[in-house]
Amino acid sequence: MRFVLLCLSLTLCTSPSWSQETLGLAAPAEVTDSGLLQHILPRFSLKTGIRVIADDGGILVLETAPPGDPVFVRDGVVYHLRIGDNARHERFRDWLLSDIGKNTVESYVPDQGTPFSASFEVATTQQETVIEGDAVRGEELSMTHCGRCHVIGPQNRMNGLGSTPSFAVLRSMPDWSERFEAFFALNPHPAFTQIDGLTPPFDPERPSPIHPVEMTLDELEAILAFVSVIKAADLGAPLQFQ
Repeated sequence: MRFVLLCLSLTLCTSPSWSQETLGLAAPAEVTDSGLLQHILPRFSLKTGIRVIADDGGILVLETAPPGDPVFVRDGVVYHLRIGDNARHERFRDWLLSDIGKNTVESYVPDQGTPFSASFEVATTQQETVIEGDAVRGEELSMTHCGRCHVIGPQNRMNGLGSTPSFAVLRSMPDWSERFEAFFALNPHPAFTQIDGLTPPFDPERPSPIHPVEMTLDELEAILAFVSVIKAADLGAPLQFQ
């Protein structure tokens, strides 16, 4: 009797404390049929005490496209995990993305087909910013308003200030459109720039130190259209510091 009670006590102490809610994970048929879920889900549950089962109507969802975190790939198809705003959901996602979770995925050898891999890079496609407007007029306005400090192009390549970046260099920056859209608020421009209907007039006691740059919002839009079509400067690869 004592032996039975001792075994029962050890069993209760070593068994995981299961969460009251069972989490369902919906997945494409090719993932479910592969047997991968039957391999990884019990291991996660044993590790964390959170029970996750394959369920077509589950709140956790594996999909072949965003939104969601990319978690593994097979035959060029990247599977993304979409979760809810729940700590247990986050625990499952974080486990899948951890080294242990990745090793668990990659240790599974399906009876048919290629194995899954958790070691991959998701290629991101940067969408080119296209701004509608009169680019030809924008080039003329850029020369008129900005050419005294910035190199706009070959036509004034010898006239810009050495400490001022050229339009091609600015165009190479990931946030170039934001910089140009709000240039009037970035130093040193507020001291001498007026955008009709947008910027406040100069303080009479602090007039513009140089001949002011005055333009309308339509003119600014034209300049943005011009910058959007010019070739960005090739600045090479970022410097790597050890």
